[in-house]
Amino acid sequence: MTVQSNSFSTYSLHIQISRKVKIKIGKIGTFEFPKGIYVYCGSARRNFDARINRHLNRNKKSHWHIDYLLASKYSKIIKIEKFQLSEHTECTLVGKYVSNILAEIFAVGFGASDCKNRCKSHLLKLL
Repeated sequence: MTVQSNSFSTYSLHIQISRKVKIKIGKIGTFEFPKGIYVYCGSARRNFDARINRHLNRNKKSHWHIDYLLASKYSKIIKIEKFQLSEHTECTLVGKYVSNILAEIFAVGFGASDCKNRCKSHLLKLL
C-alpha cells in the first residue's frame, strides 16, 4: 500500500494490537501492551509520503519508537489520518484525544523524546 499526499505534515496512526505483548521500545524501556487500539500522533515536516510509507513497511531497521511497536507481529495499522500543520500538530492531536476522553496516555516518553511541548507521550490507548 502506498499513501500519497500534498500539503500534510501531521498524522495519526490507529494501531490494533491483537493480543497482550511485551515490547522493548528503544532506550525508553520495555512496555506491556494490552490488546486494544492505540493511536500514535506524529509529524513529518519534509517527505511526508515517505514517512507514512515507512510506517507501512514491516521490513525496516527500527529507528523511532513507533518502529519497535510496528515490528511486532501482533500490531497492525488499521487507519491513517492526515492533517495540515495549520490545523493540528502532533501535540494538539494528543491533547484532543485525551481532553475528549477518547484515549489515555500510554508508554510515557513514547515518541515524545524531542517534544518541545513536553508531552508525556505521543502514543495513546483508546478507551
